[in-house]
Amino acid sequence: MKKFGKHIIMLFLLLVVAGCSFMESPEPDPVQEPPETMEVAVYYLKSANNEMYLVREVHEVEKSEAPARAALNELINGTPITEGAIKVLPTDTKILGIKIDQGLATVDFSSEVLQANVGSSGEALGIASIVNTLTEFPSIQKVQLTVDGDPEKGMDWWGHVGLYEQPFTRDISMVYEPVIWVTEPVAQQQIKSPVIIKGTARVFEATVSYHLKDAEGNILGSGCTMASEGAPGRGEFEAELVFNPEQAGKGQLEVFEVSMKDGSEIHKVIIPVEWK
Repeated sequence: MKKFGKHIIMLFLLLVVAGCSFMESPEPDPVQEPPETMEVAVYYLKSANNEMYLVREVHEVEKSEAPARAALNELINGTPITEGAIKVLPTDTKILGIKIDQGLATVDFSSEVLQANVGSSGEALGIASIVNTLTEFPSIQKVQLTVDGDPEKGMDWWGHVGLYEQPFTRDISMVYEPVIWVTEPVAQQQIKSPVIIKGTARVFEATVSYHLKDAEGNILGSGCTMASEGAPGRGEFEAELVFNPEQAGKGQLEVFEVSMKDGSEIHKVIIPVEWK
């Protein structure tokens, strides 16, 4: 009987092991692909040297079929990168709607937008931060603001600067930082000679310099151009850079101001590029 009992126990264990071997192994969790992203330019306020002005920042956000709304959401909820920069719009502000028609963007905010408190000097800049953020998109040239769907509500806006002279147009004259930014070419773009360079600058005597370097640091081409306005104003610039690479490669386009003090390259912007 004892031997028979041992056989029963061994048979039971074999059945348990066999049953476990036939159990389906749990399926691995599906791999979550990171969301696609895009870059948007947003404008924040900053106060320095007893003056308030705007700073332009480029933020990476989740890719959206409504990029203008995504940019405004980042303006409301994003975190400024520039030291000392602040947001204007209250974080509980909601975008109730955006309509873009023939270059005019009409943005309807919730009433929380009226709770912003940046002082009289910051109110006009606060509006400019919204307008400049939206007019970064080629499809938008003018901006009109409403509150809770009512064209008459909020016309006094934040108290000192109202909405009576709408629509608003782009004004980057009070954007002090960065000193130079480049809109063309963009990072990782494949370029060919001559490459078009576009951007804006707030530099001494409106002189903007640039050169293209290969991966080893050799200069393949260089030059300078004039912005439409010199500091303290901000002007747009455009230039053509001719270069003759011996073979396909990668490098970087550098756009900068030459210091009048010591000839060093200051306020430099670096754009990684490649060419065939």
